[in-house]
Amino acid sequence: MFSNQTVSGVLLDEAALDMIELARACRVEPDWVVRHVQAGVLGTAAPVSAPAAALRFRSSDLARARRLLELERHFDADEELAALVIDLADEVRRLRARLHALGIRDR
Repeated sequence: MFSNQTVSGVLLDEAALDMIELARACRVEPDWVVRHVQAGVLGTAAPVSAPAAALRFRSSDLARARRLLELERHFDADEELAALVIDLADEVRRLRARLHALGIRDR
């Protein structure tokens, strides 16, 4: 593991974490972050082609990274499967919100 220190707080969308800060917030090695960005399953506010040290992450990236890590650790899912599960769960949430906005009751 990268560090035993846990970073907590509220990250505003205007603020951004660098790769080291994101890794520390997730309690992973920076290589984990780089691997997931290169695989296209973790977004970044900077172009993916940017050097690893220049990568910047928004609060939504931090939330996604933590969800990816949870699925990988608890269910032994590979990074692409974990990303697919998160994408599907997000889509279900969006669809339920649309149903709710239309006044259609979900189960």
